[in-house]
Parts: sequence; structure tokens; C-alpha cells
Amino acid sequence: MPSASKTVQFPNARQLAQLYCNNEANLTFAEQKLGVRFVTRDDWLKIDGPDDATVARAAEFFERLNEGRAQGMAMRSADFRRLLETFAADGGPDRLRALFSEPVQIGTAKKTIVPKTIGQKLYLQAIQRNTVVFGIGPAGTGKTYLAMAAAITALMKNQVQRVILTRPAVEAGETLGFLPGDLREKILPYLRPLYDAMHDLLSPEDTTTLAEKGIIEIAPLAYMRGRTLANSFIILDEAQNTTPEQMMMFLTRLGDESRMVITGDVTQIDLPRSKPSGLLQAPRILRNIPGIEVHHFTATDVVRHALVQKIIDAYEHAKASGEDAQRPGHPTP
Repeated sequence: MPSASKTVQFPNARQLAQLYCNNEANLTFAEQKLGVRFVTRDDWLKIDGPDDATVARAAEFFERLNEGRAQGMAMRSADFRRLLETFAADGGPDRLRALFSEPVQIGTAKKTIVPKTIGQKLYLQAIQRNTVVFGIGPAGTGKTYLAMAAAITALMKNQVQRVILTRPAVEAGETLGFLPGDLREKILPYLRPLYDAMHDLLSPEDTTTLAEKGIIEIAPLAYMRGRTLANSFIILDEAQNTTPEQMMMFLTRLGDESRMVITGDVTQIDLPRSKPSGLLQAPRILRNIPGIEVHHFTATDVVRHALVQKIIDAYEHAKASGEDAQRPGHPTP
């Protein structure tokens, strides 16, 4: 028999169900992680456990989830389990309190974006207070998507006059000449992820209008040379595939009243072995300059399928154990 018990009341049954995604399997998983037993009916959740501290800790987890829901976070089963893993780890309650204190939200014309991890929240805060931000980390952490959301929000609030999105077309060697089609058709495969993110944040009508007016511009990195980009929010994606010279060229395009976000994954370098990555070099060179911040994501910030985090962890383990002797991002010839 449990020696401690607590019943937590919610405004209605729907709100409670949203917290565990209306999935009994999530409650079972939480029971295993938190060492308690849950019973839920209508708008209440009863928690039975071995002692008051364990029960209070389980109750706090649902209180934190409710804070996130109130801030606009749409809970999915993957989110529930990721947040539970965070909460159950050493220092987890403090991490979740930090995540949901001082809400950070980005509202676009189509949706409201709420950070789902501590790393995402710190990243958005860095973008809000700095002129230049580097977002470095593995796939699926939202580094480009969140930067796009911040850029579109700044545009909608008239904080900038245009948004410029760019990335290196490494596979085409920045020449693109041998590919069939006109310029747009040549570069589209390399810029497609930026278009996808933009369409997810804006209505089709807004996307078309802003692109036609040049208010939102998407172009390969080679086309940034020689320009001064003022009153703009500029995003450089896939920056691990820039050379140091290209990175310096890009950074020095910064004009008055502009902001830059540079994103990339240093484990996915596609440059030839003889060419160092500008994303590896720039943070070291620029680390002591006020107004420039480098944010590093980790596998715990992955918000794609739950397997993505496990895949990243497996590759990092293999790298640390010496199973992969190749330079990160460069395949065996």
C-alpha cells in the first residue's frame, strides 16, 4: 500500500488529457520514471507513492507541463517523454523550472512558436539580445526553424525591412553551371529546406507577396558577395559547409540595423578534406566580441522523431570510442 497520496485538480478533463497527450502509455511510462502510480478520472489526477517527497515530485512534473501548455506549447507524446526524461535526470526539476519560467514565444502570422527544450529557449533568448548568433548542433534541434521564426517575427513587427536566407550550394561547387534549367531551378534543391520552413510559418499568400516584393529573399551564399545588408535579418544555414573565407565574407556583409544568425552542424561537413570549415574557426576567433554569441545544441535538444536523438548519441559514442577514425563530416574515399 502506498504511504503517500495527492490529488491534483485541473480546470477540466480536456486540459488534463492534453498534458499526457490522452495516451495511457505515457502515464505508464511516467509511473516507471517517477516511482509512483497514477489514477485519473475526469478533471483530476491522483498520485500514489512511497513517500511525500516522491509524490510531490511527480505532482510538480505535471504542474510544469501545465505551465508549458498555458504558454502555448502543443504537447506530443515525444515531447512528453523527452520532458519526463529531463525531469527525472539529476537536476531535472530545476531544468524544467528554468524552461517554463519567463516565457519565450515567437508569434508568426500562421502560428505561435514555443521552445520545447532548455537549449531552444536559450537559443531564442540569445537571438533576441545579440546582433550575431551562431547556432551549432545536430540535426533536428530546430536551429534553422527557430531562426526563421525569429526573422519573420522581426519583419512583422517592423524591426527589420527584409529577411535574407542563404546557404552554400556545396554539392554544385558554387558554380551551378552544369545543372539544367534557369538560375532558380539550379539553386532550388539547395535552398528547399529554407522554403519549407518559410511555408510552415507564413500563409501561401504572404509567402508569395513577400517573395515577389523582395522583402524575403532566398539565395545561395555566392550571391552575397559585394553586398551590404542593412535593416535586414540574415540567416546563413548549413554554415559548416562554408570555408573561412566565405564565412568572413558573409559576416562582413552586416549593415546598420541588421541581425545575423548562422546555423550549422559541424559533424556534417561536406567540404573537401583540404578545405577547413568556417563554422569551426569563426566561433573561436569571435568569442570575445560583445554582441556575438555562440549557442551549442546537444542531442537532448532534438525535437524530431525520438530515434533521431538515439542515432546521434550512437554516432557520438562511436566517435568517442575511436570506432570512426574519419574526420567528422567527411566520408571514407
